[in-house]
Amino acid sequence: QVRLVESGGGLVQAGGSLRLSCVVSGTIFSIDRMGWYRQAPGKQRELVASINRVGITNLVNSVKGRFSISRDNGKNTVYLQMDSLKPEDTAVYFCNAFIPATSLNVWGQGTQVTVSS
Repeated sequence: QVRLVESGGGLVQAGGSLRLSCVVSGTIFSIDRMGWYRQAPGKQRELVASINRVGITNLVNSVKGRFSISRDNGKNTVYLQMDSLKPEDTAVYFCNAFIPATSLNVWGQGTQVTVSS
């Protein structure tokens, strides 16, 4: 079983930065891909960034050049560095782990990011 715990959200002014952390515990070897999703009020949850087990990353176009995803295997932690934040980045951000053996997506509890103009 995999458990994800996010932290690092908060209120920031436009142009500011935040770093989200996702601590992973449990059967970590079963995870193929980690990702960060976000969901704004009244909108569908969308993938923001992902990183696979060999470190290949992907970012949605709207955050390229501003966000980056990384991981620290020694700390079992995945990070989302968010720079040059915009009000439209305001959302609840969720950490996700995909386990291919069971086709299961595991979610964290989410962390609120609010960007004021």
